[in-house]
Amino acid sequence: MAVPKSKQSKSRTNKRFANYKATAATLVDCPHCHELKEAHKVCAACGYYDGKEVVAQKETNN
Repeated sequence: MAVPKSKQSKSRTNKRFANYKATAATLVDCPHCHELKEAHKVCAACGYYDGKEVVAQKETNN
Protein backbone atom coordinates (compact mmCIF):
# COMPACT_ATOMS: atom_id res chain seq x y z
CA MET A 1 0.00 0.00 0.00
CA ALA A 2 1.28 3.50 -0.81
CA VAL A 3 2.00 5.45 2.38
CA PRO A 4 3.71 8.87 2.46
CA LYS A 5 7.09 8.85 4.22
CA SER A 6 6.62 12.30 5.73
CA LYS A 7 4.02 14.99 6.28
CA GLN A 8 3.36 17.32 3.35
CA SER A 9 3.96 20.98 4.27
CA LYS A 10 1.19 23.59 4.22
CA SER A 11 2.93 25.56 1.46
CA ARG A 12 3.22 22.48 -0.71
CA THR A 13 -0.45 21.65 -0.11
CA ASN A 14 -1.54 25.22 -0.90
CA LYS A 15 0.40 25.26 -4.19
CA ARG A 16 -2.28 22.99 -5.60
CA PHE A 17 -4.88 25.77 -5.27
CA ALA A 18 -2.66 28.75 -6.20
CA ASN A 19 -3.62 28.90 -9.89
CA TYR A 20 -7.37 28.46 -9.45
CA LYS A 21 -9.26 31.62 -10.37
CA ALA A 22 -12.62 32.60 -11.77
CA THR A 23 -12.77 33.55 -15.43
CA ALA A 24 -15.06 36.04 -17.14
CA ALA A 25 -17.97 34.63 -19.13
CA THR A 26 -17.46 34.43 -22.89
CA LEU A 27 -19.73 36.95 -24.61
CA VAL A 28 -20.69 36.56 -28.25
CA ASP A 29 -22.84 38.57 -30.66
CA CYS A 30 -26.42 37.27 -31.05
CA PRO A 31 -26.95 36.55 -34.77
CA HIS A 32 -30.62 37.53 -34.56
CA CYS A 33 -30.64 40.83 -32.63
CA HIS A 34 -26.87 41.57 -32.40
CA GLU A 35 -26.89 41.99 -28.61
CA LEU A 36 -24.10 40.52 -26.49
CA LYS A 37 -25.05 37.20 -24.88
CA GLU A 38 -23.29 34.30 -23.15
CA ALA A 39 -22.11 31.56 -25.50
CA HIS A 40 -24.42 28.50 -25.79
CA LYS A 41 -27.31 30.22 -23.95
CA VAL A 42 -30.66 31.66 -25.04
CA CYS A 43 -30.47 35.38 -25.84
CA ALA A 44 -32.13 37.38 -23.07
CA ALA A 45 -33.05 40.21 -25.44
CA CYS A 46 -34.84 38.31 -28.21
CA GLY A 47 -35.29 34.75 -26.88
CA TYR A 48 -33.64 33.05 -29.86
CA TYR A 49 -31.17 30.15 -29.75
CA ASP A 50 -29.68 28.40 -32.78
CA GLY A 51 -31.92 30.35 -35.17
CA LYS A 52 -35.17 29.32 -33.45
CA GLU A 53 -37.36 31.23 -31.00
CA VAL A 54 -37.13 29.30 -27.74
CA VAL A 55 -38.59 31.82 -25.28
CA ALA A 56 -41.51 34.00 -26.31
CA GLN A 57 -40.97 37.64 -25.33
CA LYS A 58 -43.74 39.64 -23.66
CA GLU A 59 -45.00 42.60 -25.67
CA THR A 60 -44.91 45.98 -23.95
CA ASN A 61 -47.78 48.36 -24.69
CA ASN A 62 -46.91 52.00 -23.99
